[in-house]
Amino acid sequence: MSHIPVNSEILRWAREGLNFSRVEVAKKMNKPEEHIVAWETGNSAPTYVQLEQLASVYHRPVALFFFPNPPDEESVEETFRTLPYQELESISPRIRLLIRKARILQINLAELFQGVIDPRRRILDDLQMDEMDNVEERANQVRSYLEIDLITQKSWNNVRTAFQRWRSSLESCGIFVFKDSFKEPGGSRSRYSGFCIYDQKFPIIFINNNDTYTRQVFTLFHELAHLLMKSSEIDIRMDEYERHETQDNKNIEVTCNKFAGEFLVPRRDFQNYLDRDLINSNIDDFIVEMARKYHVSREAVLRKLVDCEISNPNVYDRKVSQWSNQTGSQQSGGGNYYLTKIAYLGDRYISAVFWNYSQRRITIEQAADYLDMKVKNVTGLEDRFLKLRFSGW
Repeated sequence: MSHIPVNSEILRWAREGLNFSRVEVAKKMNKPEEHIVAWETGNSAPTYVQLEQLASVYHRPVALFFFPNPPDEESVEETFRTLPYQELESISPRIRLLIRKARILQINLAELFQGVIDPRRRILDDLQMDEMDNVEERANQVRSYLEIDLITQKSWNNVRTAFQRWRSSLESCGIFVFKDSFKEPGGSRSRYSGFCIYDQKFPIIFINNNDTYTRQVFTLFHELAHLLMKSSEIDIRMDEYERHETQDNKNIEVTCNKFAGEFLVPRRDFQNYLDRDLINSNIDDFIVEMARKYHVSREAVLRKLVDCEISNPNVYDRKVSQWSNQTGSQQSGGGNYYLTKIAYLGDRYISAVFWNYSQRRITIEQAADYLDMKVKNVTGLEDRFLKLRFSGW
């Protein structure tokens, strides 16, 4: 079998971009590590079949490996500048792939909207914050901007509805929200709850769909806080009350957590329900009741109790660890291909694709490319999407 004269520099660049070691790639290829080393140093070259395998491993088109130079892409390290070096080094190939996907979605948005900023209200133009802000005041400003008061929040039927309403409210004022499975190969739980990528025109929040809806809701507003600070961030799951205190960017993370907590469970309203004796006699029931009332996680309520000095960090750590072992993953869409695609891409993005298609600005093949699906499935998605919209989903 003949070997293909590919660009060895791009082979190495593609591997390093996903944080794969040569050993890991060799294992996936079922080849000795020496083969990968030889290909990347130019001492040998893969066959075309092996090149197709590499393209599949790296999630890259085969043609890329014949380019004279690696494409100009912003690296994970450049995107998330505030993360400590050790955290950057530990970001897995799966998460790096999702970050690349988010970048592609931003490019798609620029094309679909023809690079023009949406004329509707844009929250990142009108509001901003920093780590020294009064969190309560900023949370009130954001709630007023989103035009969803606390009475409306409490009136929603369930937490799935809450997530959809919050997502829709953010997308109506310039934030694009996407979701995907963050699960690692083998099904292991991801360390990350989400990330955001700041952009003046097309800012993105990306949510871990394997998390419960309550955690997804909290992540939405944690990431919004980062965007209001005009920064990109990837957020590590925090299951201990004080763990964030050891991070280099602890002040920012503390502020973002406090903002999300204050926005979803306003302290002044929460204090109306505080009865120390009643809470201490049956704290678990109280937490469940408040979580249902505000459509948030039990962790969010318990953190609020700690902030109000009704509970303490040790209780928080113990209970969150207990709940973590009990909680299953979230599976939006019930396994239905179209529902999952809609849940992942969101109403505003899919609407933009089908609007461009209906106006004959793009072909059905281009629509399929934007939607990351086969051409034969585009009309099926359009039909399901329109039915959901007309039903008020």
